[in-house]
Amino acid sequence: MSALDTARPAPGASHQDLMLLQHQVEQYLYDEAALLDARRYRDWLALIAEDMHYWMPIRRTVTQSDIAAEFTKIGDMAFFDDDRDMLEMRVKKLEAGSAWSEDPPSRSRHFVSNVRVVEVAGDEITAECCFCLYRTRLNTEVDAWTGRRIDGLRRTKEGFLLTRRHLFLDQTLIRSTNMSTLF
Repeated sequence: MSALDTARPAPGASHQDLMLLQHQVEQYLYDEAALLDARRYRDWLALIAEDMHYWMPIRRTVTQSDIAAEFTKIGDMAFFDDDRDMLEMRVKKLEAGSAWSEDPPSRSRHFVSNVRVVEVAGDEITAECCFCLYRTRLNTEVDAWTGRRIDGLRRTKEGFLLTRRHLFLDQTLIRSTNMSTLF
């Protein structure tokens, strides 16, 4: 059974309504990725809700019997555990040129795929997707991060707002000199 069979945007909603929602969510995520690649961070911030939670736990290599401990939990150590204010500070730093790790700026490409709407509760939507963030910096630095994302979206009159981004990297060892790029 797919999300198209189980998620319902409203009581009595049709399969067409859910397919339209799927398309709208995909377009939102693609547009958001394009803003980040174009370094349009202020425009990206306009897509972020006031109650945003931007979180990337640390992944550990564990045995099958300890698989529940593979990722750190909310409140434990994490690569990112940011709210909207923290994201605004990160953007201000990028814009001011005071982020030494981003001057000269990185060149990034955000890929989003396998988008699935997994839950709809009124105006709150949960979508899961796979991501790849490819970044080059200076003349020789190349980084690629891949993983799974759980995004919370809120439908408003103006469109969607991002309320949650939980990022689960495939990597356990990060060899990058920094992770200053927005995911």
